[in-house]
Amino acid sequence: MVSLVEDMTGDHPARPVLVLSNRADAGGLEKARARGIPTAVVDHRPFGADRPAFEDALTHMLDQARPDILCLAGFMRVLTEGFVTRWQGKMLNIHPSLLPKYKGLHTHQRAIDAGDTEAGCSVHEVTAELDGGQVLGQARVPVLADDTADSLAARVLVQEHRLYPMVLRRFAQGDRSRIDLT
Repeated sequence: MVSLVEDMTGDHPARPVLVLSNRADAGGLEKARARGIPTAVVDHRPFGADRPAFEDALTHMLDQARPDILCLAGFMRVLTEGFVTRWQGKMLNIHPSLLPKYKGLHTHQRAIDAGDTEAGCSVHEVTAELDGGQVLGQARVPVLADDTADSLAARVLVQEHRLYPMVLRRFAQGDRSRIDLT
């Protein structure tokens, strides 16, 4: 989130209008407040298994802020088809693997366990299929012989902070062509 916000200055076609989290203790909220960006929290726990009701509360907050694009960054809730459809073509996510490989969780350990020689991250459009939307950018890093999931994750995170702002800038300009970084 911070990398995106820091890039949204000058001639950037987008500006942050809200940082929204489902966790009141999310570190990005304080970082956003310190930068003068409005924040909101919709705790998913009171909604239990009623995901549509949780998403209605998210939608209410989003409708007030009126964003043109939603950028997911560390939002670890699976969104329903109804929510995704409402924002179709306007929602991006960053995922810590070279999609379509390793959708879901534990991506770094899965790459190591598979003997992959490279790993990375992907920015993709959000669709109803988990981590299944069009990939708009990827960045690659080598998997080293002594890597752990944590050491690999740290190197991938550096690339996430490079890639996501580049993709967002182009996406906000209407450019959905793919970016590949090495």
